[in-house]
Amino acid sequence: MRKMTVTPYNETWVHQFSQEAKILRGLFGDELLEIHHIGSTAVPGLKAKPIIDMLPVVKNIERIDSYHESMRQLGYVPRGEFGLEGRRYFPKGGDNRTHHVHIYQTGHPAIDRHLAFRDYLRAHPEVAKAYGTLKEGLALRYPHDPAAYVNGKEAWVLATEKVALEWFAAQ
Repeated sequence: MRKMTVTPYNETWVHQFSQEAKILRGLFGDELLEIHHIGSTAVPGLKAKPIIDMLPVVKNIERIDSYHESMRQLGYVPRGEFGLEGRRYFPKGGDNRTHHVHIYQTGHPAIDRHLAFRDYLRAHPEVAKAYGTLKEGLALRYPHDPAAYVNGKEAWVLATEKVALEWFAAQ
């Protein structure tokens, strides 16, 4: 059973992202346009579940389905869109998750949404701190209920995403 654990920021998360990004670049080759470190582990100082969220941007999302076996060999589980149209989702690590890969085709609006949220939190440490406190409380309240954890932060995330997108567009 997965346990929701939020930990203090760990500087090794950047290195873990870089190592896995290098592997994914080798796997996807010319199909990959760029790869971003997103989520809470990409925000210095932010408390987070120690899971590296990665956002590869590809030329053609349909071609990613042909990489399922290669991703399995790297320890990832292909989950298809997993509730988000236009995404290909691959978690790694089973109940002790280490990575989440969220692949989108270039031009998908979710790319800017993720980057805006990350960059906004990086630029506004007081907002990031509030988010970390919220997540820490939810992890303590719902240690074995990932859905309740996600639902508990949804309203805060949506409100902050709206502000972040406006801020991002003005940059």
